[in-house]
Amino acid sequence: MEQTELATAAQRVEPTSAPKIHAEGVSVYYGDKKAIDHVSIDVHTEHVTAFIGPSGCGKSTFLRALNRMNDTIASARVEGVIELDGEDIYNSGMDVVQLRARVGMVFQKPNPFPKSIYENIAYGPRIHGLAQGKGELDAIVEKSLQRAGLWEEVKDRLEESGTALSGGQQQRLCIARAIAVDPEVILMDEPCSALDPIATAKIEELIDELRGRYAIVIVTHSMQQAARVSQRTAFFHLGNLVEYGHTSDIFTNPREQKTQDYITGRYG
Repeated sequence: MEQTELATAAQRVEPTSAPKIHAEGVSVYYGDKKAIDHVSIDVHTEHVTAFIGPSGCGKSTFLRALNRMNDTIASARVEGVIELDGEDIYNSGMDVVQLRARVGMVFQKPNPFPKSIYENIAYGPRIHGLAQGKGELDAIVEKSLQRAGLWEEVKDRLEESGTALSGGQQQRLCIARAIAVDPEVILMDEPCSALDPIATAKIEELIDELRGRYAIVIVTHSMQQAARVSQRTAFFHLGNLVEYGHTSDIFTNPREQKTQDYITGRYG
């Protein structure tokens, strides 16, 4: 596929507000090993932001730093500043449970709870006290499934197990689960890598529909996918942020030779 074709879907949408996430000088260590080296980036609600780069380049590690998922790894340590609406998410007073409600995560492999479809969606709003009674909870479940493009497929089987759904449906269920707690940011770590092309297309359509309502960051190994769904692309290599800009520019007129070499398939 030609680079110009890759960038056809990338719209040049300029931000109209302050960044939702501001990261400055962020380094991530696993023990003595530095996985991310002094990365600075702004993420806006108006854009879908894609992180691309070869395996092991640090893009998923940086994504996990944005909602403190690296806290679950004993050897992990984060330096630098990551702000959500101007508030440092690594300050000692930050409620991490609340942070992860505001900055949701969708993982590479669909991971529905071993509960009913209804309970998969209702669980988060219930524990966060977002619904007063079953009527409000029912409304949240329906709205979340509708936004995830799943309601029509499951509305008559809400009591069935979420794990009984197909892989693509499970991933949309996980997106609906993230949406249900009214997040501000959705992080997606290769959400389509385990899915077939039809399910992948549905997830990509969903990402486009959700853009502007949430700040969305997606890690992907597929440059075609990055071009289709994102308006900003960040290219990572060996723990460094090599280049970040309009998706169309990254794919058709990159500033850095390393970016050009990766886009044209000279290494990967």
